[in-house]
Amino acid sequence: MLNYIWLALILLAVMIGGFNHTLKEVGDGAVKGAESAVTLSLGLIGVMALWLGMMRLAEKAGLVQKLARLLQPVLRRLFPDVPVDHPAMGSMVLNIAANMLGLVNAATPLGLRAMKDLESLNHSPGTATNAMCTFLAINTGSVQLIPITAIAVLATAGSNNPSAIVGTALLATICSSAAGLIAVKWLEKWPMFRLPDAPTAVNESQEALGPEAPGPNATSTLAPMNGWRRLVLAGFLVCFLAFLFRLGLLGSPESGSSALARWVNAVSLLAIPFLLAFFPLYAALRRIAVYEEFVDGAKEGFNVAVRIIPYLVAMLVAIGMFRGAGGIDLLTRLLKPALELVHFPSELVPMALMRPLSGSGTLALFSDLVKQLGPDSLVVRMAGTIYGSTETTFYVIAVYFGAVGVQRTRHAVPAGLIADAAGVVASVVVCRIVFG
Repeated sequence: MLNYIWLALILLAVMIGGFNHTLKEVGDGAVKGAESAVTLSLGLIGVMALWLGMMRLAEKAGLVQKLARLLQPVLRRLFPDVPVDHPAMGSMVLNIAANMLGLVNAATPLGLRAMKDLESLNHSPGTATNAMCTFLAINTGSVQLIPITAIAVLATAGSNNPSAIVGTALLATICSSAAGLIAVKWLEKWPMFRLPDAPTAVNESQEALGPEAPGPNATSTLAPMNGWRRLVLAGFLVCFLAFLFRLGLLGSPESGSSALARWVNAVSLLAIPFLLAFFPLYAALRRIAVYEEFVDGAKEGFNVAVRIIPYLVAMLVAIGMFRGAGGIDLLTRLLKPALELVHFPSELVPMALMRPLSGSGTLALFSDLVKQLGPDSLVVRMAGTIYGSTETTFYVIAVYFGAVGVQRTRHAVPAGLIADAAGVVASVVVCRIVFG
């Protein structure tokens, strides 16, 4: 499906550009898209190296496996094709947790690591597995506890209550995630998306765990967490709990006025420092050579970041051409009469169409709406809720699948777009109910 969408974006861009006399903008959009793709990919190298190094420490210390076992009942239902003790389970949990807290810089590297772990179970290289598509549906559903970026835009514009959209965004993102999961499980059964039968049952093969997965005796040489080691870890946790309560009670200038916003903002602020300190400390307490293992894990960051460049170039060039030709404006004009019949605000149409394509473009449209209508208007709160409950589906698919060389995306694209559409509709409905 991605083949047809990519080709359609390019051909439509040229045709629309020819009729609108915007062929120069089409060419400029292609060049800027290619430049952006390389800039984004190279910008990921440092962040990728950091978090893949941390993931290496968490794996070696047995933390990832413990986390996966803790959530085993839920994960087994969502990912029945992945062994419960596989490293992919823990990687996916960490990625989902980072997304919920709005930690984008951590979520992307953790998600790429999860895709690499899932690829080790793939019997058809180059083709997305059911588990990969389900994981992408969860990411495009974009579960977030607090839409930090949208709140920051509203606060900067002088909103009386910038955190008012926290509740609406949470409800809308639950709807989008549920729709994405239902869609991905339904579509995987369609004959056109069905995978060929696997040659062996991966759940019963230790080889399926991949070269980096721990065997049954992998943690036998680790120091047990008892005695003084537990005391050191407990003291560390007490310190961070004290920091959390201080930030949660006192708040910070950008956290908003509500108690929920203050506490979620406090968790978001402390999450990355906590993980950056907790993983090395826990690994060191279990007698892991933390510096050496971190460096070994960080080496993967450069290779992964470079590997996704062709996929990002292909996607961002097509999107840049379509935007430059005026395709979004044309679709807005065509859809406006039909959407007005169902009381969908026409001001939100460009943003809803842009969201699956470009995060920066959506943010620009949202900021423009705030300037035009005011930060506390109903339409702007709908727009902020949309921004916080949906995701840039095509960017996520290009990055995540590009990292493992997947070209046949199967039903990941339609499931992601269904999640986005559900998030947009839910945002409008929930905001009408909450804000009148």
